[in-house]
Amino acid sequence: MKKKKTIHIFGNPLLDFDNLPLKIAPKLRKTFPEINFVSADPSENLEPIDGELIIIDTVEGAKKVVVIDDLEKIQTEKIFSLHDFDLGFNLKLLQKIGKLKKVKIIGIPTKIEEKKVLRQIVEILKSQKN
Repeated sequence: MKKKKTIHIFGNPLLDFDNLPLKIAPKLRKTFPEINFVSADPSENLEPIDGELIIIDTVEGAKKVVVIDDLEKIQTEKIFSLHDFDLGFNLKLLQKIGKLKKVKIIGIPTKIEEKKVLRQIVEILKSQKN
């Protein structure tokens, strides 16, 4: 039996500019029952599955839904405290210690209609089905 693909969904339910991934999660679960959509906190310990992570998250500055699969394109800031520990740093650390071989981030703009973003993500996921 083939293992279900897992996609991690990040967002803050309290922030309007960062909660769209969480809002569309139920619709994605209904559209793709064969995929395990897991709502998670990006600062938690991420465990790649077979060296891979697939993530849906908000991306500042994006004008449309984007797919990022190169960690070098993710900006990280200097870390002065645990408050500065972000997703980009976490992913680069996992890659450096050999736990992360492949990453795919489906990035959602901060300002986009829910229907539009859902349509774009569905197209991306359907085009990448194995």
